[in-house]
Amino acid sequence: MDLTTLATQLNVGAILPETIVILTLLVVLVTDLIIGRQSDRWTSYIAVTGLLASVGAMVLQWNQVETASFLGSFRSDNLSLLFRGIIALSSVVTILMSMRYVEQTGSALGEFLTVLLTATVGGMFLAGAEELVMIFVSLETLSIASYIMTGYMKRDLRSNEASLKYLLIGAASSAIFLYGSSLLYGLSGGSTSLVSIAGAISGQSLGLLIALVFVIAGISFKISAVPFHQWTPDVYEGAPTPVVAFLSVGSKAAGFALAIRFLTLAFPSLAADWQVIFTVLAILSMILGNVVALAQTSMKRMLAYSSIAQAGFVMIGFLIGTEAGYASMMFYLLIYLFMNLGAFTCIILFSLRTGTDDINEYAGLYQKDPLLTLGLSLCLLSLGGIPPLAGFFGKLYLFWAGWQAGAYGLVLLGLLTSVISIYYYIRVVKMMVVKEPQEMSEAVKNYPEINWKAFGMRPLQVGLIVTVIATSLAGILGNPLFNLVNASVTTIPTFNAMMHPPAISVAALPPKEDL
Repeated sequence: MDLTTLATQLNVGAILPETIVILTLLVVLVTDLIIGRQSDRWTSYIAVTGLLASVGAMVLQWNQVETASFLGSFRSDNLSLLFRGIIALSSVVTILMSMRYVEQTGSALGEFLTVLLTATVGGMFLAGAEELVMIFVSLETLSIASYIMTGYMKRDLRSNEASLKYLLIGAASSAIFLYGSSLLYGLSGGSTSLVSIAGAISGQSLGLLIALVFVIAGISFKISAVPFHQWTPDVYEGAPTPVVAFLSVGSKAAGFALAIRFLTLAFPSLAADWQVIFTVLAILSMILGNVVALAQTSMKRMLAYSSIAQAGFVMIGFLIGTEAGYASMMFYLLIYLFMNLGAFTCIILFSLRTGTDDINEYAGLYQKDPLLTLGLSLCLLSLGGIPPLAGFFGKLYLFWAGWQAGAYGLVLLGLLTSVISIYYYIRVVKMMVVKEPQEMSEAVKNYPEINWKAFGMRPLQVGLIVTVIATSLAGILGNPLFNLVNASVTTIPTFNAMMHPPAISVAALPPKEDL
């Protein structure tokens, strides 16, 4: 193979967004090493600028010819670009959350940004990986960086405990996933490409079924699906809140991107089997996540179980295996980015001002901070699926795609559990708004004076306003966004052969009076 052919097959232009993030990471790291903590504010804006430039590179690559790079181990197509964009944007909002939070804890912000960008790179590569070695290296890059961020507050015993639990359970899940991948490697006669593995394996065998179960177990850990969710509540409660926000969106999006590519490319002959397995996982996640969330007294634990339930909703779109299903799934992940990160931004603002995240301590918050109350209320109501917010349209598309595909039981269960979720979301809103002045909690009574200025806002406030506006407008602008995710599915020949029903659009939905 000559040098020209090798350069063509490597096709490094396909990973331009990842290259920008890696260069940003190096700049942040070197700046922090040379200048020290005095550079914290500058490095934060450098990191945000680099991530936004990476998103801009993805926009330029949108709808270009589907390209494979690194000898076929990574594919840049609209599907991977959308997932990579979700991961990069989640990191942008996480950095806005982290600047004041990490500064107040006395930890080094430059080191935190370096680890966060490393996790971002791992997640972005995972979104387009189509080869076993690339998948595992990307997965471990994301996972190890996540373990470090979870225990980043070294003086906080809860953070240390959360990191240890996450590390132990995560190491076990990685080992299970690796064992399933090694079984595939052996059964395929030494192939590492997912497409080659599918071509080399014919029929069903016990070894292939074991490999399928082990791979699904590793993926389910990453997306927090029941019964692989045990780490989620403890890690969410103990880890730094910005880290929790990234895990709830960025890590989950990377997990679903891995699920789509791995299962549809490597296991096309076992599609019926893994769809049955994910049906069970979706049912368990929706039921357990929403029911247990009712009993929580901590906002972070409540959102932990909420994220488990949200994974169950997203799995409806994934397991039905249609264009409409995949498109509705990606649309929901796109709006979940804003409404969930908006909720965590509000939690961080409240905890920085009061030192607590107990739900009862939010009583009477409207009297002291109306804007924070409005932002948190909109994000929670959107997560619950209240119209006309973005979450309502996201669930509408998911359930309608499931109904079209004949998954009536899953859709009805999703509707029922959504009603349950509305109760614990509205409970928080009621706590903030309905309480009389004399019923204020002690934390709200001692709430510091707030000055929301039009200019010179702190990064947390900017992040809150951006996410709340996106959460509100995404529902109104749902059709353009849904056309965007439709394009990420319909332009991919690999999946077209597997997904025959047409993609849904807003025009295809029933009239509102019929819903």
